[in-house]
Amino acid sequence: MSNNPEFQLSEVFNVKDKVALVTGGGSGIGLMCTQALAVNGAKVYIVGRTEEKLDRVAEVHGKDIAGEIIPIVGDVTDKDDVRKLVEEIEKREKCLCILVNNAGIAAEKTSVEGKDAEEVRKNLFDPTTVEEWTSIYATNVVGPYLMTTAFLPLLQKSTDLHKGYSGCVINITSISGLVRISQGHFSYNASKGAEIHLNKMLATEIAKAGLKIRINSIAPGVFPSEMTTQESKDNQKSEMPKEHKGMLPSQRPGNDRDMAAAILFAASCQYLNGQTIPVDGGYLIQVGQ
Repeated sequence: MSNNPEFQLSEVFNVKDKVALVTGGGSGIGLMCTQALAVNGAKVYIVGRTEEKLDRVAEVHGKDIAGEIIPIVGDVTDKDDVRKLVEEIEKREKCLCILVNNAGIAAEKTSVEGKDAEEVRKNLFDPTTVEEWTSIYATNVVGPYLMTTAFLPLLQKSTDLHKGYSGCVINITSISGLVRISQGHFSYNASKGAEIHLNKMLATEIAKAGLKIRINSIAPGVFPSEMTTQESKDNQKSEMPKEHKGMLPSQRPGNDRDMAAAILFAASCQYLNGQTIPVDGGYLIQVGQ
């Protein structure tokens, strides 16, 4: 007898009735992840610091779907807030199946060019502050660490409760943490490089501890978001013209479906652990690592 039914998309990428939490779920890539999971039947808690944005997402995108979108206000850089998030999910759910650490920030770009050492120093040293570096690191690296470690018991419970499925963490990193160029924002690229290494360390140490929790990262290239376009529309979506990244092998920036495919793969593939998956339209082919 054939096992063909196991190859149906609804089985291969099945997130129905799973409980997920997405940080920074109010816009950009976080919203794409939220929609991909909720539309396909997951109950998705979205966490962010701006209640209005979260409520708007639930209002606009939470209707007529197989799953749910539930807003919770919280700050992933605040240890007490992270504790409260765990307590809130514990009150409502038996487990957490999917944790998406997406919240991230970046500083304004700076010029790296200069006609001499004095001008390069002026461009790189003068505009930056220690606070810029530490705040970016706190959100992009410390936040994912706090969220992942705090939710370990609930993630392991997902593994215990669902035969053939293991709780998972998906860190949204960036190709900026893989390339050797600064792209005009040293602090952001350094933080994303650290987050990619954190992903590898967490996957290794959690497996060594005997827990069955998969930890992977998706490293996006350019996608429309408030970070890349500086704005979002009334539906919390950002837009970017196709020509903006026409020089890529993909000949366009990333879109909602590209991120949906990546997040559903990372959430569903039980044999994927400790990996960073670039989803970049071929950017790394051009610039190298």
